[in-house]
Amino acid sequence: MTEEKTSNPILKRLPIIVIGIVAVLGAYFLRDYLSFEALAQNREALIAFRDANYVLTVLVFIAIYTVVVAFSLPGAAILTLTGGFLFATFPGFLFNVVAATLGATAIFLAARWGFGKQLGAKLEGSDGIVKKIKDGIDENQWSMLFLIRLVPAVPFFLANLIPSFLEVPLRRFMISTFFGIVPGSVVYTSVGAGLGEVFEAGETPNLGIIFEPHILFPILGLCALAALPMVLKAVRGKKGL
Repeated sequence: MTEEKTSNPILKRLPIIVIGIVAVLGAYFLRDYLSFEALAQNREALIAFRDANYVLTVLVFIAIYTVVVAFSLPGAAILTLTGGFLFATFPGFLFNVVAATLGATAIFLAARWGFGKQLGAKLEGSDGIVKKIKDGIDENQWSMLFLIRLVPAVPFFLANLIPSFLEVPLRRFMISTFFGIVPGSVVYTSVGAGLGEVFEAGETPNLGIIFEPHILFPILGLCALAALPMVLKAVRGKKGL
C-alpha cells in the first residue's frame, strides 16, 4: 500500500477543518471585539500599553493578526488600520504585511496538506474565476501570483487557497504574497495612521479609498506590469502559429 492510501484522510484534513470551525465560531463571537467601535473605545489604553511596552506590543500585534488571517476570522481590515494607528504608516505597514503573510502561509500549508492534488484535479474541470486563476498560475506562476494579490476584486482567502491546490512552491507563494500585498497594505495602514483625527471628529474611516482614482490607477498599473509576461507569452505563441 502506498503512503497516500495508508494515511488517515481525516487526520490530513484536520488542520483545514479546524480552521473552518474556528472561522465560523469567530465570525459569531468576535465580531464585536474586532471592530472599528472597539478600537475607538480602547484607543487610549492601546496607546498607553504601546508606549510602555513597544516591542511586546509589536509581537502581540503580529501574533494576533497572524491568527486572524490564519483562521479567516473577521477583523483583518480593522487590524490593518490598528497597525497604522499604533505604529504609523512605517513601520506599521511592514508589521501588517509580515503578519498577513504568516497567516496566509498557514492556510496555504493546511489546505495543501489536507487536500493537495485531489482538489487540484477538481479545479482543472471547474469554471469561472477559479479556473481562470488556476490556468494563469499554470502558465506563469510568478505573474499570476502577483496579479491575484494586487487585484482588489480577488478575495484574500481565495488567493491563499488556490495556489495551495496547485504545484506552487512554498517559497514562491510567500514571496509573492509578501510583496503583492504591500501596495494595498500601505494604503490602509496610512488610513489607520490618521485615525486620531477621525476619532476626534466622531467619524468612521473611508475603507473605500483604495477604489479612488489616485489610489486605484497606480495599483492597476502594477497589475498591468504583473500581467505583462503573460501577455508577451500569448503574443509570441500566436506568432509561432
